[in-house]
Amino acid sequence: MTRLHELAFSYRLIRDLPGARMEPAPSRQTPGIFFAEVQPTPVSHPELLIWSPEAAKLLDLPPVLDLEEIQLAAEVFSGNRLLPGCRPYATRYGGHQFGNWAGQLGDGRAHTLGEVVNARGESYEIQLKGAGTTPYSRGADGRAVLRSSLREFLCSEAIFHLGIPTSRALCCVTTGDQVVRDMFYDGNPRPEPGAITTRLAPTFLRLGHFEILAAREENELLGKVVATAIQLHFPVLAAKHGLSENSSITDDLLVDWLDDVSTRTADLMVEWQRVGFVHGVMNTDNLSILGITIDYGPYGWLDDYDPEWTPNTTDAERRRYRFGHQPSIALWNLSRFGSALLPLASDSKAMIPRFEQVLERYRQRFGSRYLAMRARKIGFEIHASEDFPESVQTLLHQLDDLLVAVETDMTLFYRLLSKTMALAPQDSRGWLAAISECFYVEVLPSDVETQWLTWFDRATPLWRSDLALPEGSTDPLQGRSSLMDSVNPFFTLRNYLVQEALDELAEGRRGRMDELMAALKSPYADSAETRPFFRKRPDWARTRAGCSALSCSS
Repeated sequence: MTRLHELAFSYRLIRDLPGARMEPAPSRQTPGIFFAEVQPTPVSHPELLIWSPEAAKLLDLPPVLDLEEIQLAAEVFSGNRLLPGCRPYATRYGGHQFGNWAGQLGDGRAHTLGEVVNARGESYEIQLKGAGTTPYSRGADGRAVLRSSLREFLCSEAIFHLGIPTSRALCCVTTGDQVVRDMFYDGNPRPEPGAITTRLAPTFLRLGHFEILAAREENELLGKVVATAIQLHFPVLAAKHGLSENSSITDDLLVDWLDDVSTRTADLMVEWQRVGFVHGVMNTDNLSILGITIDYGPYGWLDDYDPEWTPNTTDAERRRYRFGHQPSIALWNLSRFGSALLPLASDSKAMIPRFEQVLERYRQRFGSRYLAMRARKIGFEIHASEDFPESVQTLLHQLDDLLVAVETDMTLFYRLLSKTMALAPQDSRGWLAAISECFYVEVLPSDVETQWLTWFDRATPLWRSDLALPEGSTDPLQGRSSLMDSVNPFFTLRNYLVQEALDELAEGRRGRMDELMAALKSPYADSAETRPFFRKRPDWARTRAGCSALSCSS
C-alpha cells in the first residue's frame, strides 16, 4: 500500500514532446507545443467530499483514509499543495464541436499532475478537473461547479461497475468558493458551490490532440505524438511494426492503428447502447483513442426508451448526439481522426481508400455486435461471428416499434421480462400483465396491447425452444433469464437520482449520495442497495432541470 505522500510521478507522455512553462493567463494560441506546464489555482477551503476505494486501489492508495490523510487529500486534489516531483501540465488539442471545426481547444480547466505506475505495472494519469485557468481556458475561469463535478464522479464510477471502459473518479473535493454559472443560458447567472474532480485514465489522449496538429500543418510534431501514443498505449502494435524512437511511421502502421482505435470505439458504442447511456457531447475532443468513456458533461440515461432523446439542452434542436445516433457520430468522428493522420502517409490519396476500408470494418463490427447484444438482452445467446437467426431479428425489429409505441421504461422492461421468464406464464396475457409496470401509461391503447400480445405469441415458442440457448442451460426459460440478468442492469444512475443527491447536499445531508454510491457498485443485482431505485422516473422529474436534461454549463 502506498501512502498519498509517497506517490511517485512519471512523465512518459510529455518527456520527449515539446512544451513550455507558462502562466495560466491570458488564454492564447500555443503553436509548436504539445503541453504547457501550469500551476493549479489555489482554493480557499478544500474539503474531501467523496473518495472511491475502488479507484484508489488503481494507485495502490488506501481504500479508507485516516483524518490526516483526508486533509492531505483535500490539499493535493484541490491543487493547493503539490507533492514532491509533481509537475502539473495542460495539453493542447482541437476538435469538431457539434460537427463544426472549433480550432484550438485544450485542457481549459484540467491539470494533469502526472502519471503513476502501480505495483501491477499499470500506468494512470491523474488529472484535476476544475483546478483553475490554463492557457487553454479561452477566457473562462477554469472552475467547475459541484453539480457537474458530482455527476462526473458518480457516473464514471457507475459506468465502470457496469463493465464499460471508462476513466475513473478518485475523489471529489469542494473548494469553499463560489463559481458563477448561467445554467440555462438565459441571462441569469448565479453563484454555485465550486468543486474539483480527480480523474484517472491510462491516458486522456483524445482524437482532437491529433486534429489540431494536422489542421495547423505541424506534421513533425504530429508524427512525434502519434509515435508516442502508439509506443505507450498500443505496445502490441508498436512491436508488430518495429516502432522505436528512431524508426519512421509507415502506412501499414497508420492503417492498423486507425483500425485498432475504430475497433475499440465500435465496442464502446455497443456498450453504451446496451445500458441506455447517452454521452450528450460526442465532439471529437471528447472521444478517447483507447475507446474508453471520458468527459462526462450533460450525459443522461434513458428512462423511457426513445432513440431520439438527448440529455443536452444545447443540442435540443438538432439532436445531433441523440441516443440512437451515437454509433454514427462515432464513425463520423473516426473519419475526422483518419483525416488527421493523412499528412503522415507516404501518399495521402492512396491512403484514403485504405482508411475507408477501416471505417467499413467499423460499420460491420458494430452492426454484428449490436445485433448480438440486442439478442442477449431478450435471452438469445448469439455470437457476433454467427449467422443471425431471422426469427430473432424479426423479434428485435418488432420490439423497437413496441418500445416507442407508448412510453416504456427501458431498465424496468428488460428486468421485468427476465423475471417473468423465470415465472413462465402460460399465455401472452400473462406475459404482458407481468411487465405492465414498465409502461408510463396506466392503460395501453387497444392496438398497442394487441401488438404486444402478438409479439409474445411469437416470442414464447422461441424462448421455450433450444434456439440460441445459453450454454449449460437445462431449462430454457431459466437459462435465458440468467443471461438477461447478466446484460440488463437492475440499476442505472438516472439523472433525477443525482439531482436528489444534490438537493440533499445543499441542505447539508449526504444520505442519498451515499446510497447511490452503494447501489452503483452492484448494478446487475436485485439487492437491498439497488431495490429502492427500481422504479420509473417520477412525474415531477419529467421536465425539472437536472432531471430530464442538462446544459453544458458546469
